[in-house]
Amino acid sequence: MRETSISSESISPVQIQTVDLDGQALRVAVWHRSDASPPLLIFNGIGANLELVKPFVSALEDVSVIIFDIPGVGGSPAPVMPYRFSTLSVLADRLLSHLGYDCPVDVLGVSWGGALAQQFARLYPGRCRRLILAATSPGVIMVPAKLSVLSKLIGARRYSDPAYLQQVGAEIYGGAYRRDPTLLKEHSRHIQAPRGRGYLYQLLAAWGWSSLPWLGALRQRTLVMHGNDDPIVPLTNAKILAACIRDATLYVIDDGHLFLITRAKQVAPVVRKFLREVA
Repeated sequence: MRETSISSESISPVQIQTVDLDGQALRVAVWHRSDASPPLLIFNGIGANLELVKPFVSALEDVSVIIFDIPGVGGSPAPVMPYRFSTLSVLADRLLSHLGYDCPVDVLGVSWGGALAQQFARLYPGRCRRLILAATSPGVIMVPAKLSVLSKLIGARRYSDPAYLQQVGAEIYGGAYRRDPTLLKEHSRHIQAPRGRGYLYQLLAAWGWSSLPWLGALRQRTLVMHGNDDPIVPLTNAKILAACIRDATLYVIDDGHLFLITRAKQVAPVVRKFLREVA
């Protein structure tokens, strides 16, 4: 691994850094908090830059958090070639070592990032202590969204066109966004549109991927979280995950796909309790 200098945008309470791992630059945010438990590594959703989860991270209070922009998203430039979830899992493991985290970490994956979290937990069982899967599925073998919703997810227009997000946001995200359109304006303030090939590469990473053949082999204690009004990933997928993973608990909240943001103060204590429970 090539050691390079780290540039910092902010020192406290969050340190945002640019780390170079053999030519792949990653924009990384680290919240250094309590040392009482392992840090929480978060894998974000498709096209989502790290700023979008700040309400949830703030609500976690004393839980240390690590999150990075996936290559091609936010402040991380896209690589030349496409990648798979296994490639990103290796990259995440190397990043943790680069940052000095040699002990196990807890892992949370949101939507697309939930698939990456499952892959990471499978490839690095000793590195991943506990697993949280939010608004996600077992991959291509899943209960799909309606075609009217899927058609709006193929491109990244909702990230680059605030007016379009206002038009379709309630339909694709559901939950609180149906009841309060002003939430979409607040949401769009923190969006950085995916870079060039970034969104396409994320789509390709998920193409043909499924965790169903090996979900039963996961040994991590797992918390499956899902909204009951999720147009992108129907609730049935969470029930499948919870049924297939050996040591899993299902938590359903009355909200939509982005409940980690809209209900941050409600779900963060649930996550914190799960991470602090004695095995």
